[in-house]
Amino acid sequence: MRGLLAVLLVAFGAMLGAALSPYIPALIRPAPAPVVVTPRGDLGASERATVELFQAAQSSVVFISTTTRGMDLFRGSIEMPSGTGSGFVWDDMGHIITNAHVIRGASSATVRLPGGRAVPARLVGLDRRHDLAVLRVSGMGMRPLPLGRSANLQVGQSVFAIGNPFGLDFTLTTGIVSAIDREIPGEDGLTIRGLIQTDAAINPGNSGGPLLDSAGRLIGVNTAIFSPSGASAGIGFAVPVDTVARVVPQLIATGSYAPPSLGISADRRADMMLGESGVMVLDVASGGPAARAGLEPARLTNEGLIPRDVIEAIDGEPVRNIDDLLAVLDTKRAGQAVALKVRRGRDRREVTVTLAP
Repeated sequence: MRGLLAVLLVAFGAMLGAALSPYIPALIRPAPAPVVVTPRGDLGASERATVELFQAAQSSVVFISTTTRGMDLFRGSIEMPSGTGSGFVWDDMGHIITNAHVIRGASSATVRLPGGRAVPARLVGLDRRHDLAVLRVSGMGMRPLPLGRSANLQVGQSVFAIGNPFGLDFTLTTGIVSAIDREIPGEDGLTIRGLIQTDAAINPGNSGGPLLDSAGRLIGVNTAIFSPSGASAGIGFAVPVDTVARVVPQLIATGSYAPPSLGISADRRADMMLGESGVMVLDVASGGPAARAGLEPARLTNEGLIPRDVIEAIDGEPVRNIDDLLAVLDTKRAGQAVALKVRRGRDRREVTVTLAP
C-alpha cells in the first residue's frame, strides 16, 4: 500500500510540475529592468522652423475631390468620383487656387477643409495654358497664404510642398529648387513655360497644392512630375507665383485669361508655311497697337499667301513661333511699351508698340 501511495504521489507531482512548468520561469526570474527613455532635448533650429512653417500653412491648404456625370443601367444619370487634388486659399473672399487639370472634365467639385468639413465649390475660371483654376466656396473662414516672389529664386534654396498625395491629406515634403525656367508639354498641344523644378516629393494628389519658401511664403503651385512609374522620381514642377499673381486676378474678374495684345492675328500653320523663324502677321486690328505702329498683314493673292511683316523678337527676346510670341507677351502688362524687331522681305526694322489689354 505504501508503495502504491508513493507511486501515486510521484505521478501527481509529475503532473503538477508539468502543469506549472510554463509559470515557474516567470516566478523565479527577476523582473525586467524598466525601459529608459533618453530625453530628446529641444528640436534643432531648422526642425523648429519646419514644424512652425507647416503649422502655419496647413490651415490654408484644402483637399479637392471631383465627380463626373455618367449613366447607370438601372439608376440612370449618376455622379461618379473622377479624381482628387490639392488647393490653397487665395484671399478672404473664399477663392481657392488649384490646377486646371485637377478639375478637367468634372461636373462638380468638393473642397474638404482642415477639420474634415466638406463644402461644394463653384468654378470661377481656368487657364489651361498655365494649368491654373480658381474655385470659390462659401462660409470658409480660412486664412490665405502669404505671397512671395519667384523672379529671384535661386537654385539650391529650400522649398516645402504641402498637399494630399494619394489622398493622404496634409502631407509635407521638403526639397530644394533644382532648376528654374523649365517647360513641359501641357494639354491640347500647349507648352507650359517658366516652371520651377524641385526635388520635393510630388505625387498624384499633390497637384494644385502650394510650394513654399523657407519663410512660409507661396512661391509656386505644384503641377506635374516627370516619372516613368507615375510616382515621384525627384523631378517635380510648379507654376511660379509671379505667373499665378498675374493670371489669377484676371480669372477672378473675367473667368479667363489673355495676355496683353499686339492687336494682330497669327497662326501656327502660317508660320509653318513661312519656313523661317518668326511670326507672320496675318491681320492687323484697326486702330490697335500694331496698326498704330505701321505693321502690315500678309496678303492673299492668286499666287497664294504673300508675307508682309514678320515679328522676329520682342524686347530682344527671339520669337521663333507663335508659342514664343505668347510666352513673351505673357510676361508683359497692358499699357507697357515693347520694342518689336520686324522683318519685311529682306529689310529689318525696330518699332515700338504699346500693348493693349
